[in-house]
Amino acid sequence: MTDTILRIDASARRDGSVSRDLTDKVIDRLAPNRTITRDLADGLPLIDETWVGANFTPADQRTPAQAEKLALSDTLITEITSADTLVIGLPIYNFGVPAALKAWIDQVARAGVTFQYTETGPKGLLSGKRAIVVVASGGTEAGSEIDFATGYIRHVLGFIGIHDVTLVTADRLMVDADAALSSAAAQVEALAA
Repeated sequence: MTDTILRIDASARRDGSVSRDLTDKVIDRLAPNRTITRDLADGLPLIDETWVGANFTPADQRTPAQAEKLALSDTLITEITSADTLVIGLPIYNFGVPAALKAWIDQVARAGVTFQYTETGPKGLLSGKRAIVVVASGGTEAGSEIDFATGYIRHVLGFIGIHDVTLVTADRLMVDADAALSSAAAQVEALAA
């Protein structure tokens, strides 16, 4: 049993979403005591010049307006730090991650907060967590040369310190949906709680 899961849904579709359905199954399999849900279909603001300026201002020197500008980012980071496991529903859109997921990444990848630069390169600060990424795609094969989503999400998670990453894939659904869903169901059943 997992204590706390942060569920992140990145599909723009609420009804008929394969990634959402499989994410449900993963969470049922893990049987957490608590689930925090962040539905990115509700939208996140893109970072802008004001956000960047606030982010690069030392916390003790930020104006109230700068603190307010970073409040959502702080909340998103608190959701991660409160979780033992992240379960991310990742549909592949046009060979990459959905824009909403990229907006979430931009909000949570913060120097000095979720990673730091060292003499030997960047070091993630959110270690000791596990991530399960549920991937759904119409035609893109996960791990293929046209898949720019799974390698990217693994890299980003590792960048902030989460190196225990498992993929559950239902790829090429438009080619053979039955085989893709059957394979994904078997991957979910193989997950250790």
